[in-house]
Amino acid sequence: MATLQLLRHATLRLTLGDTTLLVDPMLSEPGEMPPIPNSPNDRRNPLVELPDAPLDHDALLVTHLHRDHLDDRAREELADGQPTLCQPADTDELADDGFDPRPVDDTATLGDLTVTRTPARHGYGDLAEQMGPVSGFVLEAPDEPTVYHAGDTVPYEAVRETLDEYEPDVVVANAGAAQFTEGRPITMTPEDVVTLTEWTDATIVADHMDSINHCLATREDLQATLDEAGVEEQVVVPDDGETVDL
Repeated sequence: MATLQLLRHATLRLTLGDTTLLVDPMLSEPGEMPPIPNSPNDRRNPLVELPDAPLDHDALLVTHLHRDHLDDRAREELADGQPTLCQPADTDELADDGFDPRPVDDTATLGDLTVTRTPARHGYGDLAEQMGPVSGFVLEAPDEPTVYHAGDTVPYEAVRETLDEYEPDVVVANAGAAQFTEGRPITMTPEDVVTLTEWTDATIVADHMDSINHCLATREDLQATLDEAGVEEQVVVPDDGETVDL
């Protein structure tokens, strides 16, 4: 059975077919990391504990190298030469840290899993350029639902084109309206998640909330917006540690 377990923030255990991926591991203890710079508050990260859940997996998927997606503790505990799917721009740093990077330039395979890298944009305008390269990934396995992990992105034309091309059954949306003291949000807002429901009939799983100090939109905020828009049945907002059957 295909499943997705939200551990915390963007850290997921995703099982498709015979392969289980640990996605964007952030393993630090609460308060172990400083606040994100230039944020509207100075709360130390992570804000919450990592659930007591198994971390067993066949490979890693690291969407990009920001520390809320691969922190120092994960680098210390997981860099044992295991396969790590990644965007090409991150290959050298992951290799230097002791991972076995498997860069996905276009499409790659891992066991029965086919992984296709897709465009993403981490914000708007100059700020998106400053945030560096980020990617989404489409994950497919025989007789399993197609999963589109959009990554740290705002909804823009390439996201809609990916939805149209791959017609995924499940979309993972990094929400939380991450924001600095200046500029627009750099991840999806509650309103952006509603926009996704207008672009696709897929089930949307929203994560990336209530764990990092500059993610200003909470699960409660998102749920209220979904209810108001009448799309709450299309969007799953899991709690930390919760497993979603896909």
